[in-house]
Amino acid sequence: MRDLRRRNRTGPYNPDVTDRVLVFDTTLRDGEQSPGVRLSLDEKLEIGKQLTKLGVDIIEAGFPISSPGDFASVNMLAKELRGVTICGLTRAREKDIEVAAEALAPAEQRRIHTGLGVSDNHLTHKLRMSREEALATGVKAVKFARQFTDDVEYFMEDSGRADLDYVYKVVEEVIRAGATTINVPDTTGYTYPNEYFHLIKGIIENVPNSDLAVFSCHCHNDLGMATANTLGGVMAGARQVEVTVNGIGERAGNTALEEVVMALHIRKDKFGIGTRIDTTQLLPTSRMVSRLSGMVVQRNKAVVGANAYAHSSGIHQDGVLKERSTYEIIDPLLVGAEKSEIILTARSGRAGLKHRLAEIGFAFSEDRFEEIYTDFLKLADTKKEVDEDDLRLLVG
Repeated sequence: MRDLRRRNRTGPYNPDVTDRVLVFDTTLRDGEQSPGVRLSLDEKLEIGKQLTKLGVDIIEAGFPISSPGDFASVNMLAKELRGVTICGLTRAREKDIEVAAEALAPAEQRRIHTGLGVSDNHLTHKLRMSREEALATGVKAVKFARQFTDDVEYFMEDSGRADLDYVYKVVEEVIRAGATTINVPDTTGYTYPNEYFHLIKGIIENVPNSDLAVFSCHCHNDLGMATANTLGGVMAGARQVEVTVNGIGERAGNTALEEVVMALHIRKDKFGIGTRIDTTQLLPTSRMVSRLSGMVVQRNKAVVGANAYAHSSGIHQDGVLKERSTYEIIDPLLVGAEKSEIILTARSGRAGLKHRLAEIGFAFSEDRFEEIYTDFLKLADTKKEVDEDDLRLLVG
């Protein structure tokens, strides 16, 4: 292993990020851990370029020591991408950190992400270390990583089930050792929003040197609360969110990038802070990741699902046609969709049918329209959706 220590320094790192929330995308690392997902180097580069276009701040490109393929992907993205920080994951081991530094060497901006579990469950059953041994190991890893970059993130795995006093101690010591970002993972999706809010808030308030680091939310979706927990963390003062496109990831998945970004955007009144994400790239990015990963996005998925801006209920159709905001809080154009869709079903009403007929160039007197509407209802009862071809047959 060649000596990368001086050449890989990136200059002073400023953790005082108060104007926005940093978006740390781990689609290519944690997301690829989804069962059945395997991305080629070319596919990872395609996604990496799109994530850069989307405006993410940090791309976690892989776990370099885990396999030659992961090393190659991290190294390739470090070479090819500019204007974004490239991150490599490591265990708290010198060899892991050296390999990550080697893979990240070509990066314009690089980050080493290292750490250990902090819950008694992880310490006892997985690491088989005492609290003191784990703390000493983590501090040593941070100091070693700082030889290669000034941008070091420390993860405290299973923070959601850990003893708070021990968490505070770990945070204080790894910041003192040189960690500039502290990742507070709810590794098993165990916490709920108020709990996670107080976890982040407690760390910030009880750790004397907490002002020297950025705190990061890394939540899993085992109980369906990853997005809510992450937003709770932001409200408590976290200024980095660790997310994946479409929420892909092992088990029930990670926090969905698009959900957090749009929640911060739509509810500026609540959070008072946003991201630098180009929201019009959310849908194209979602579709790319779905296509390349083979992970189909459920139709009713928030923000990017096929039904997110589609209306089939007559009451909803009438309302949204009169004023979009009656039933849509997100303008479809804002996320890269073309428009709202009026889907004709047996639940649709006159307003929706008139709208769809007008879209394909038809307008009728009220009497003729009522005849068509009666025929439409009979047809709609026989199929899931009435499409354009059906409408043309209805009007003769």
